[in-house]
Amino acid sequence: MDPSEVEFLAEKEMVKIIPNFSLDKIYLIGGDLGPFNPGLPVDVPVWLALNFKQRQKCRVVPPEWMDVEKLEEMRDLERKEVAFTAVPSPYYMELTKLLLNHASDNIPKADEIRTLVKDIWDTRIAKLRCSADSFISQQEAHAQLDNLTLMEINTIRAFLLDSLNSMYKLRSNLQPGSSKGQFLDY
Repeated sequence: MDPSEVEFLAEKEMVKIIPNFSLDKIYLIGGDLGPFNPGLPVDVPVWLALNFKQRQKCRVVPPEWMDVEKLEEMRDLERKEVAFTAVPSPYYMELTKLLLNHASDNIPKADEIRTLVKDIWDTRIAKLRCSADSFISQQEAHAQLDNLTLMEINTIRAFLLDSLNSMYKLRSNLQPGSSKGQFLDY
């Protein structure tokens, strides 16, 4: 799965908008949305919110967690804890990118939010790299990936798979009864 596929999944997350138009319910395969009345908040998927925003049909309300104070607390907690802390959304990075790229005029302190989310991402990726290094150097057989997002797992996936395959090949050559030079590539 590549980052664009993860972003596609993130676009299904719900976000609140304040429409400036009237429309009855919209009946979609994924569920009914609306009704839409000017000035009354309604929850819609991110993809629809961005579509309406691009057509200047609504104002996007940022998620509760997309607040400078809350993100500062999250960043500080992430830096203090050894383990990964819970994130407010399984798609926090993707949602931040989408909303700040397309609706930054509706989000107060957008630049600060972008910086804080990037700090949180960098901290988590650094922890992930350290965990992967420790995992491989200690020749562990399994790892616990609590509180990681799909994008974070996808970031380290190729490295971990290649490393584990190499470790398997090396271990199989060291075991008695294994024939040298024969590798099974999984």
